[in-house]
Amino acid sequence: MIELPQSFLEMPRWWTEGAEWLAGLPRAVESQCSRWGLTITGPVAHGSNAVVVPVERDGAAFALRMSPPGDEVSEQVRALRWWDGRGTVRLYDADATRGAMLLELLGESLDERPVGEAVEVLGGLMRRLAVEGPKDAWSTQDLVRASARKMEGHLTGQTRAVAPPYLLAALDVAPKLAASKATAAVNGDLHSAQVLRGRREQWLVVDPVLYRGDIEYDLARILWTRLDEMTNDAEIQQCFDTAVRAAALDRSHARDWVIFRTVDYWLWGLSVGLTTDPVRCRRLLGAIL
Repeated sequence: MIELPQSFLEMPRWWTEGAEWLAGLPRAVESQCSRWGLTITGPVAHGSNAVVVPVERDGAAFALRMSPPGDEVSEQVRALRWWDGRGTVRLYDADATRGAMLLELLGESLDERPVGEAVEVLGGLMRRLAVEGPKDAWSTQDLVRASARKMEGHLTGQTRAVAPPYLLAALDVAPKLAASKATAAVNGDLHSAQVLRGRREQWLVVDPVLYRGDIEYDLARILWTRLDEMTNDAEIQQCFDTAVRAAALDRSHARDWVIFRTVDYWLWGLSVGLTTDPVRCRRLLGAIL
């Protein structure tokens, strides 16, 4: 059976949930390999809530991904089938009830590449994924309306974790974002760590979250996840412009989305006790506003 990396066992998610699944994971991997006729060929890699095991079947290489079963797995399977390998890892088989996916084997993470290169790649992937989205997917318009209502509550409440000027800036752009008529497929979890080197295409997205609407939705995440590597405001603005150019975006509309999503993430980060991310959010807004 596989040996789970200690770094995976120590992930924060397992502090409050998933202990039973985690204990049974080595046996579950063994069972899934038997079910799909797979042979393990290398060490286990992992993210925050899933392991990826390199495997082989009939001389062909794959990656077996195992994560806790549930709606999240079903949604990932749907997203990968929707894009069908266009800018994303190819899905060969899935068993959502067991949290199992058989995927194309990929290489190094985009997180290992310089920030300027990564931002350009991610911008290109935003455009690459912009096929027509499914009509029943969550829309970025609905998401912004829901978040704006929460921001209004923070603005009028007695506890103001985020200064009013930032909340007002986000609420000022919210009506324009909510009124968008865009219907493109959107990846709602796009950042360097979720992109790996491929063979069919140079870089491919893993673990996408499928929305419908404005592809600018997650541009802020592209920036804040690598913000510590940007030395000053000028470099932040340069990275923003690089992504806008690579994705062929309207700069003003992209800026509005960065403002709104950064304030939204700032509020969420504070609500769950994050410490470094709110600081990044403040810095990003300082450079963009």
